[in-house]
Amino acid sequence: MTINVNLDDPALIDALAAKTTATRSLLRQIATDFSPAVFANSLGAEDMVLTDLIVGDKVAIEIFSLDTGRLPLETYDLIAEVKRHYGLALKLYYPRHNLLETYTRKNGINAFYESVDLRKDCCYMRKVEPLERALLGQNAWITGMRAQQSATRDGLPVRAFDEINGLEKFNPLADWSEKEVWAYIALHKVPYNTLHDKFYPSIGCAPCTRAITPGEDVRSGRWWWENPESKECGLHVKKA
Repeated sequence: MTINVNLDDPALIDALAAKTTATRSLLRQIATDFSPAVFANSLGAEDMVLTDLIVGDKVAIEIFSLDTGRLPLETYDLIAEVKRHYGLALKLYYPRHNLLETYTRKNGINAFYESVDLRKDCCYMRKVEPLERALLGQNAWITGMRAQQSATRDGLPVRAFDEINGLEKFNPLADWSEKEVWAYIALHKVPYNTLHDKFYPSIGCAPCTRAITPGEDVRSGRWWWENPESKECGLHVKKA
């Protein structure tokens, strides 16, 4: 969901400039100190900000995306636009066909609506397992997560050790506000998912994402049939 930002607001522009400088510095540090490092681009607004910074500054960080096989058409259009705009062919990872076939034959094509466990099983085969393959041999991975996005991400650190995958994890936009994200996109003419213009602030798989209404939490459109406490796919959970 795009928001109106006042690019003539000096406080906003100054804050954005400071955070952009800090993020650029952090990305260069990651590339230098934690090579090889990768950026997991989920093609949301925040991820496009990081893509613009990494590609624009020619930072030695590989960018990949997870194609779950059930992404919205608008997300595939953005993947093509990234190639046109940046000359960047995203490295795509897909679910393993044997896991997908076993799940759908046993549970049905839309079983994720039936229980949290079945939904998390679907997320595992479509997202978590491909992510594990993408992170093999890496020293660090980068995400576009922000602390303000949901209750499950409150207190999000800029850097933490990912015990599950055994490498450093960085969230360079952890302290960015939504206004700062969209101000950057407007100032730098960054391509973004057109679903944001249709009240989709958080975009995942098509069957699991809906538009939100004014006043709803920004991630209320993800797995809207579940309680807020369970609304993560497993990519960003901490080891118990």
